[in-house]
Amino acid sequence: MKKVLIANRGEIAVRIIRACRDYGVQSVAVYADPDADALFVSLADEAYSLNGARPAETYLHIEKLIEVARRSGADAVHPGYGFLSERAEFAKAVQDAGLIWIGPEPKVIEALGDKVEARRIAQSVGAPLVAGSDGPVSNASEVLEFAKTHGLPVAIKAAHGGGGRGLKVAWKMEEVAELYDSAVREAEAAFGRGECFLERFLDRPRHIEAQVIADQHGNVLVLGTRDCSLQRRNQKLVEEAPAPFLTEEQRQSIHEAARKICAAAGYSGAGTVEFLLGIDGTISFLEVNTRLQVEHPVTEETTSIDLVIEQLRIADGERLTMTETPEPRGHSIEFRINAEDPALGFLPTPGRITRFDAPSGPGIRLDTGVTTGSTVPGTFDSLTAKLIVTGATREQAIARARRALKEFVIEGVATVLPFQRAVLEEADFLGTEGFKVHTRWIETDFAGTLEQAGRPAPVQDDGLIRTAVEIDGKRHILGIPALLLSGFQNGLTTEPANASVSRTDAAAITAPISGTLQSFKIEDGAEVHEGDLIAVMEAMKMETQILAKRSGRVTLKAEVGAYLQSGTEIARFADESA
Repeated sequence: MKKVLIANRGEIAVRIIRACRDYGVQSVAVYADPDADALFVSLADEAYSLNGARPAETYLHIEKLIEVARRSGADAVHPGYGFLSERAEFAKAVQDAGLIWIGPEPKVIEALGDKVEARRIAQSVGAPLVAGSDGPVSNASEVLEFAKTHGLPVAIKAAHGGGGRGLKVAWKMEEVAELYDSAVREAEAAFGRGECFLERFLDRPRHIEAQVIADQHGNVLVLGTRDCSLQRRNQKLVEEAPAPFLTEEQRQSIHEAARKICAAAGYSGAGTVEFLLGIDGTISFLEVNTRLQVEHPVTEETTSIDLVIEQLRIADGERLTMTETPEPRGHSIEFRINAEDPALGFLPTPGRITRFDAPSGPGIRLDTGVTTGSTVPGTFDSLTAKLIVTGATREQAIARARRALKEFVIEGVATVLPFQRAVLEEADFLGTEGFKVHTRWIETDFAGTLEQAGRPAPVQDDGLIRTAVEIDGKRHILGIPALLLSGFQNGLTTEPANASVSRTDAAAITAPISGTLQSFKIEDGAEVHEGDLIAVMEAMKMETQILAKRSGRVTLKAEVGAYLQSGTEIARFADESA
């Protein structure tokens, strides 16, 4: 390969651009309108607009991506993670266009991406498994029947997804219907397909995974384990390698199962095999992610292997650089720096970063897609950067992490930094009396009090207005920032659309986040009780429920499908005097 198109954005696009430079190939970035001034766009050798603002019309638009590859002269495509990275039809479209796909073969992605088929492969090689449905279920009634047979809790999982999207866990029978519908909606939004299947959910499990690398010559190698148990909304926040507090027997069982699953599937490239580890020691295969993981840096730090360059080498037909699982070198912990307010249930907080002062020093690595002045759009994932801290031991890594997180300053948007500082003081995480963190620990066990961050100022629409111009008789399309034209027309900055209402208005029901109003769950004029579900919003690929804070009659004020700023009134209690 000579030139790689990166079909992604943010920090992973920056990471791949740097690997391309180290490998000696050129990089081509693509960008949505909100990313026009993003860091990855300026770092790439070339950058092309995707002429749109939403995922469906940009990073999920296969035809646009293939066309940019053709225009730019790219001969390879790296999908990063998320978006189209686990879509077999995209891998096939890349290959059909005569380009190198940097990842496993489409048929392998399809087999392992179908979670039901992945379970079958895992079962065929003797990997540990909990009870699950025979295939996708068609309605909430089937979920109820499964729960009656196997007991609660039940995991409702997107059959064609991963990364925690389209995953809901039902702990009560009465919440099954809404959680099933929510899982289907998230799966359709994230992966284009809404089929979901079921598994018995292990209570208080740890999330353990094995990093696998395989070449096109049949060599499959496990590079070690990671623990990714610290999660909110089934999305990881803190990851570390190697996974601590495992017995040698458990570690070997996970290594062997991961290797056998990938070998049976004919895997090539970088991939991750995920498992759950119950408090009773039960290990159960979860899924295979047929792509690079967000948390890949902790494996790189403990093995001295550049996984992105390995991906490029494998796509070029080269063999693996090693043949045996390496012994871990020290201990590494990754902290995801998401634009979310942990004091408000990790609500996404898109906005503009006014200050970004990152830490440095021994053992510190930062993979970032932002800097001071960057905008965090509400239309994409909330991940902005990753802080990776490495030490000779887990204890040293934790000590360095405390220092680094104390130095880290981000202003303009809320971030999860306060939670990450707090978790390093928790005995459950430190393991002083045994490692007690599990995948729902944040929701059920974390008792720390975190101060609510200031709400970020609404960011005006930075979309581009496109117009045709002629230069030397040749037609060109110019993209002009809408805000610039607004300034020319008005001579001043106008108030943003969907202006927020006063937060002291007790009758107003407002949007807790900036995002899309996905649906109302009540009729206009309905009587509600405190705690009733009123509406669902979507921002940064996550659903947020809006609950009634008191009882009363509610009038709907906003339009379903509209993009609303945080604080915008969406509904109103009829009793104005409340």
